[in-house]
Amino acid sequence: MVKYSVSLKDEAQGARARGSDLRVHFKNTWQVARALRKMTLTKAKKYLEDVLEHKRCIPYIRFSHAAGRTPQAKEFGLTQGRWPRKSVDLMMNMLKNAESNADAKGLNTKELSISHILVQRAQKIRRRTYRAHGRIGAFMASPCHVELFLEKRAEVVPKPTSQALRQSRVKPPAFKRFGDRAHRCTYR
Repeated sequence: MVKYSVSLKDEAQGARARGSDLRVHFKNTWQVARALRKMTLTKAKKYLEDVLEHKRCIPYIRFSHAAGRTPQAKEFGLTQGRWPRKSVDLMMNMLKNAESNADAKGLNTKELSISHILVQRAQKIRRRTYRAHGRIGAFMASPCHVELFLEKRAEVVPKPTSQALRQSRVKPPAFKRFGDRAHRCTYR
């Protein structure tokens, strides 16, 4: 049995996929996973295909000090973005794996969305490079572990109107005496 960081809310209504020690850069894969979070399955697959065709970009937020600027990142309110092909290919394969797991359970894949996606650093792969004056330097890879869950999206509850909010709000006793200044009063 493979261990996951969290568990599905309902095993019958969800599917999952996991990969360990994958030879893709952790930092790029983290950005791709962040962009896919909470998307529906069909929307996520379309988005990744657009990234491969350079129609849309993956926004870079966390590990972005050397990422170039692109006007495609304006969609996310940012300036930096890239098109990490290898990480996108990996995520497409992970989504395909989770989708086939959902099909095996008999779930409708059009109703599924990504409820959980996680990228963690794996142990570095150590190699060596030969430097000047007989020295040897580290030459390491940064692989990662990836896991994702597909679950049926919960029904959206409509936002209450301002009138309903006003009626349901309970006012503290100090509000009657002090009005809007109630938060400043002290009790003895």
